[in-house]
Amino acid sequence: MTLTGFIDVSYHSINKKNEELCGDKIDIIKKPDGVIVVLSDGLGSGVKANILATLTTKIMVTMLKRGESLEETIKTITNTLPICSIRNIGYSTFTVVDIDEGFNAQVIEFDNPPVFIYRDNKLMPIERTQVKIGEKNIRVSHVKLEIGDRLTLCSDGVIHAGVGHILNYGWQWEHVADFLAEQKTPSAEKINRRLIETCNELYNGLPGDDASAVTISIRKVEPINIFTGPPEDKRKDAGAVRSFMQQVGKKIVCGGVAAKIVARELDKEIITSLNYIDPKVPPTADIEGIDLVTEGVLTLKMLLEKLRKLNTSCEDIIIYKEDGVSRLLKLIIEEGTHIYFWVGRAINPAHQNPDFPKDLSIKTRIVNEIIEELRKMGKNVELNYID
Repeated sequence: MTLTGFIDVSYHSINKKNEELCGDKIDIIKKPDGVIVVLSDGLGSGVKANILATLTTKIMVTMLKRGESLEETIKTITNTLPICSIRNIGYSTFTVVDIDEGFNAQVIEFDNPPVFIYRDNKLMPIERTQVKIGEKNIRVSHVKLEIGDRLTLCSDGVIHAGVGHILNYGWQWEHVADFLAEQKTPSAEKINRRLIETCNELYNGLPGDDASAVTISIRKVEPINIFTGPPEDKRKDAGAVRSFMQQVGKKIVCGGVAAKIVARELDKEIITSLNYIDPKVPPTADIEGIDLVTEGVLTLKMLLEKLRKLNTSCEDIIIYKEDGVSRLLKLIIEEGTHIYFWVGRAINPAHQNPDFPKDLSIKTRIVNEIIEELRKMGKNVELNYID
């Protein structure tokens, strides 16, 4: 996060059919003053391509972060990549986006599809300078980004999507550009997932090439605060609720006891919904001044399961319903940039019931696993104990 905004980054890949390893590699390094993103596409597919792409991303991220020159970085890559015994070349394409805290972006491109940059949902033309380093023609551009701008970089498996299946000549760069222009959400996760889901559909679920994309969205800071579990010491209830309500951003309460404490301290009524949107998901409630009130452990456990699926597969399409888990997921993924958990250490005796699954007794473990999954999505997450 900077003083004025947040650099939201999301990435996804699908492997070429019958390949266990992806021949594309994405590396993201968050710096105190910005972010470096590298996407590399190794020659061919499978293990060899994965090795080429991995070496390229690691070298580029390490050297650029250290302040080495572009020329020295490219020369190191050229001298390091193994040579293909069949084609007699050590070849890996790459795209690098380096953004500082002032949203000044340097874009470095070699043989990948040109980066898509949008402002007000319109494709921005950018001036590229060609630099020859060894035998490589590198394109370098500098862009001053603003809040609301977004960039997408991809491997050629994206613009070739559909070849031999739905489209004769693939999706093509212009068509991808039009698709991205239609995306109105500021969420990098949502935009990037839609892009890769569409690629997979165009390939009819049998990708003819590895396809990878990274979306970077320059967003306003959107905090979401989640209160779950009361303090172990009941005398701290009032202070915990007061601190929680003083936070900037949307407020969510997960758990029946937590909801009762919040309602009591705010002198508000809890209105429980009798509509079971999904019989498997506990119902929600309403408290004036709170954006969402859900049940506790079961809802958080279901949220964790959904986050895990989203982080491990691009084939899981996000479908939002009106149940508590879907509403919580939507707030976190699409609206929140910074997620703050306020967790009390008091243990609910019901969670120790031998008839309950063992893992339901440890809410803090579930919360910690949710935090881990959210960080994989590029969210800025903090855990605060309130006892």
